[in-house]
Amino acid sequence: MVARETRQDVVRAAVGRLGGWVAGLRWSDVPAEVRARVLTVLVDTVAVTALGSREPAQRALVESWDPPTGSAPLFGTGRTVAVDAAAWLNATASVRLELDDGHRLAGGHPAAHGFPAVLALASRRTTTGTDLCSALLVAYEVAARFGRATRLRPGTHPHGNWGVAGAGAGCARVLGLRPDDAAVAIDAGSGLPVAGPFSAALDGNPVRDAWVGAANQSGLAAARLAASGTGHLTGVAAASLGDLIGDLDPNALDDGLGERWEILGGYFKQHSSCSFTHAAVDAALSLRDRVDGYPEEVLVEIHSLGAQLDRTRWPTPLAAMFSLPFVVATALRRGRLVPADLSADALADPSTEDLARRVTVRAAADLDARLPAERPVRVTVSTARGRFVAEQPNPVGDAAYHPFTPDDRARVLGDLLGAPDVVTGIRDHCAALPDAADTGERLRALGSVTRFR
Repeated sequence: MVARETRQDVVRAAVGRLGGWVAGLRWSDVPAEVRARVLTVLVDTVAVTALGSREPAQRALVESWDPPTGSAPLFGTGRTVAVDAAAWLNATASVRLELDDGHRLAGGHPAAHGFPAVLALASRRTTTGTDLCSALLVAYEVAARFGRATRLRPGTHPHGNWGVAGAGAGCARVLGLRPDDAAVAIDAGSGLPVAGPFSAALDGNPVRDAWVGAANQSGLAAARLAASGTGHLTGVAAASLGDLIGDLDPNALDDGLGERWEILGGYFKQHSSCSFTHAAVDAALSLRDRVDGYPEEVLVEIHSLGAQLDRTRWPTPLAAMFSLPFVVATALRRGRLVPADLSADALADPSTEDLARRVTVRAAADLDARLPAERPVRVTVSTARGRFVAEQPNPVGDAAYHPFTPDDRARVLGDLLGAPDVVTGIRDHCAALPDAADTGERLRALGSVTRFR
């Protein structure tokens, strides 16, 4: 009798195929649209990392870390530090302000989980521009595929778990590993997840940012394990992601590999808050000039994924970014939601607190029925003069709803940074990377461009 194939067998086989694709991908074979998107995501990642590096909490973290000098740029600071330190610190800076890009169907942030590690590792090795760009692409694609394949247990935050496999894939490509070893790196990465509670973000605990730092360092560790020749491909994700912290569909790992490009399905942010809140902010902004009178009540109807973001206390900026009452109140009052609106004074603003207490968050069955193709929100503002309603199917900037072009994204980043010339410099340096014979100096020059004076 032939033994029945187990889910672990299917995962192991799929990861083996992913490893072959990671090792064999040629940048010249990647469609032009995808190559352009990789560079746009890179520009976004570097810019929001530099922006996050300005934050007092991030500066304090860097100071406490006291990273040794090395080859890898610490974006926004003008410093170069050791590879592992850069991977961790750039990763935490990139998610510090909730402005990093993401992927709705993966349910998280593929680039943040692997780009910092890939860039840091490439700065120390002789890595061609095409190999670096290929490494960034495979980091994103593998992470997004693991994200789409994984359904996390309720209450689990997506930072630091399924994305580690992408970090392992990208670092394996930088190291030039063979197909079998690249598969081991992906496998090992999928066996190094963080099982972090979503409540940490709601509470405003910055350990949530550290999970992305850990993911990048774990990706480095996974690739180094594979490079040592001591790894062993077993399909460990079947247990780590598929049993312990969620459910895993192994068939989704390599479905349409090389034909469907996940990076084209991502989104870019314009509001400094959790992606679940963005459609609500967009709706609130669209109502701002229509509302007649002071809001007596505000009802935010949302899908059940976002209904938990209903807290009316925000002890830290992170907690505020995960509070629908705060972000909607801020949008109605200030007409925006940017890093300046997360300052200590803004968080303690009594007018914002008063309006936020008038916000009710409610899950709506009709909106739930539109998941996952949409993440819809309906906002109703009631005043003494009437009711004003706005509905959004997805946030502006989603691939499926008013997506940003590269120029759109550069404009938004320039506004957020308050320095359009810095974004222009980042774009120019990123555009030159594919032609570089050795990207180390190019990456350090890119780091210098991001330094704020």
